[in-house]
Amino acid sequence: MKEGKPATIKEIAKRLKISPSTVSRALNDHPSIGLVTTMRVKKVAAELNYEPNQTAIFFKQRKTFTVGVVLPSLSEPFFSAAISEIENVASEKNYTVIMGQSLDDADREMRILQTLKTHRVDGVLMSIGKNTQNYPFIELMESAGIPIVFFDCVPDIENIHKVYCDLETGMLEAIDRFVSCGHHAISLINGPARLLASMEREKAYRKGLSKHSIPFKEEYMVNTDLTPEGNEAAILQLLALSDRPSAVVSFNDYVAMDVMKAVRKRGVALNQDIHFISYANYPLWKYIENPPMASIEQFPGDQGRKAAELLFQLIETTEGREPTKITFHSRLVNPG
Repeated sequence: MKEGKPATIKEIAKRLKISPSTVSRALNDHPSIGLVTTMRVKKVAAELNYEPNQTAIFFKQRKTFTVGVVLPSLSEPFFSAAISEIENVASEKNYTVIMGQSLDDADREMRILQTLKTHRVDGVLMSIGKNTQNYPFIELMESAGIPIVFFDCVPDIENIHKVYCDLETGMLEAIDRFVSCGHHAISLINGPARLLASMEREKAYRKGLSKHSIPFKEEYMVNTDLTPEGNEAAILQLLALSDRPSAVVSFNDYVAMDVMKAVRKRGVALNQDIHFISYANYPLWKYIENPPMASIEQFPGDQGRKAAELLFQLIETTEGREPTKITFHSRLVNPG
């Protein structure tokens, strides 16, 4: 055996003049092997720099002890909180997490999932990108026997496992807050119209206005593609109105940051001439001058943990499981 090269079970057996099967059982603390023999085997294994053949172990167990996580962006604080909890759960299960970011590119998203399938991950956690309209990867993973759990931004289809936040509660509380402060010209800067999250925001927005007998105005609801340019165009559209709104609910904190910047550039006073509430509760708001009036918490860490726990239940079960839907309720909080 070359110096520094890990030993094999056969080499340990040859050194001790015992069978390879006895060595294998001793290394795994099998009760049929006596304590003295087990200690001798482990001592020689350490001396010879023995390392278990993980590939063989994984093949025998039909597992790789890895899970994949696919997100639109790894840098967003929202997803950072989710990732932390996902990795905590994976660590508790002695699993390794493989990350991939789609950058809202549907083709890139599909390539990542194909790679995860090729590497035989035991399961996948996924938040779909804003440009994802078709879901061929669901059948791709099902055909490979790889369970997939969606969280946060989930497909608007049945028969899937998903964990997400109900956006209505926070929206209704946001409109309540605006009305309590004397605002009745309340607008919504929404995301892409085809997104399930955008549809839910619009439905809740209309419901919140109706609750306070405020008529819905088409011109007060604008959509953005969530790019900085699209966000700025959305707020300029509202500012150009003769009866421009005094209060705005924005799709998320990144939209809020862009539109607040555009408002300041045009000499409109934040939290005086116009007020904002946004989704996601960006953790750095507390360090920013003139943050939004409030923020809508979506509990990314809780979503990530619950989605990971559900995924491991699916990995560990040997029988089929009915589609599971777990819902958190958004909540209005002070920003940061």
